Amino acid sequence: GGGLRLGGESPIQFDQEAYGLRAHGSLEHNTSTLRFSFSSPSTPETAFDFDVATGERVVRKVQKVPSGHVPEDYVVRRLHAPGHDGVKIPLTVMHRKDTPIDGSAPLLLYGYGSYGMSMPAEFSTNRLSMVDRGFVYAIGHVRGGTDCGYGWYDPDGKMMSKKNSFEDFVACAEFLVAEGYTSEGNIAIQGGSAGGMLVGASMNLARDGLLKAVVGEVPFVDVLNTMCDTTLPLTPPEWPEWGNPIESKEAYDYIQSYSPYDQITSRRYPHVLATGGLADPRVTYWEPAKWVAAIRKHRTDGGMTLCKINMGAGHAGKSGRFDRLEEVALVYAFMLMVFGKV
Repeated sequence: GGGLRLGGESPIQFDQEAYGLRAHGSLEHNTSTLRFSFSSPSTPETAFDFDVATGERVVRKVQKVPSGHVPEDYVVRRLHAPGHDGVKIPLTVMHRKDTPIDGSAPLLLYGYGSYGMSMPAEFSTNRLSMVDRGFVYAIGHVRGGTDCGYGWYDPDGKMMSKKNSFEDFVACAEFLVAEGYTSEGNIAIQGGSAGGMLVGASMNLARDGLLKAVVGEVPFVDVLNTMCDTTLPLTPPEWPEWGNPIESKEAYDYIQSYSPYDQITSRRYPHVLATGGLADPRVTYWEPAKWVAAIRKHRTDGGMTLCKINMGAGHAGKSGRFDRLEEVALVYAFMLMVFGKV
């Protein structure tokens, strides 16, 4: 046959430093239109039709924020923190234009960093509750995700390189202090599931006084014991992610060296909130319970160590269209209380 006729490349340009894109499929084969969605931490999701022949871009739908939202009131930045080994760690940072960047603002740093899952810089109405109260919100795109390509995950963020994730996250916090976005002792870190492992290990790794609060939602913090317990249905499939401590002494020693529960020692700790679900098959409820008990036993200061187990929930929290917001509100209320904002 005559083959395909290929045109030139023409990148679709956007005027923000950090954003998320999603391509939509098409049921129409013979079309020159690409439909995609764009959003950023400050910009609600917007669906576009892009004509690849003419370059015309048409807005089809914009996410509504019932309470009102003005994107121009916010600043979104893509920054890069120097890692412990010289690698640049991407950060997405959002704050109100009127929030002072002189070290006085409280900061919420979120991360995940496992299984090759990237954390897109997309819009969320939830976090506006914190940002509108003067918080700087940051996402650390640490190794363990695929934010910078597959190598960011494998080999650089799993198995015997897993500690890179924690080193990266602490480096992000230190960088944000150095750049004036917040100050020492004015940082809360948050993560869920494997992100709970991230914040738990980072809490142990961070220097004394750097962090003010830690939130672990259904946190995978008892890594060594769980990876040694073959009666749990998800343990063998997880060995390719963390290593098999039953068969390998090297894997055992490496996991033990970062497992958040196993690395709790007598020292000062930030305020801690841990949540869990009684019916959670992925992170069993006793992981946050054991973690909290260990912190309470070894904490040498008067800080809070709180644990909330939902007796009717699994790994994803409450069911129901709006009930999930109650859990978001619990986490944010904890942070506002800790930072004296209520």
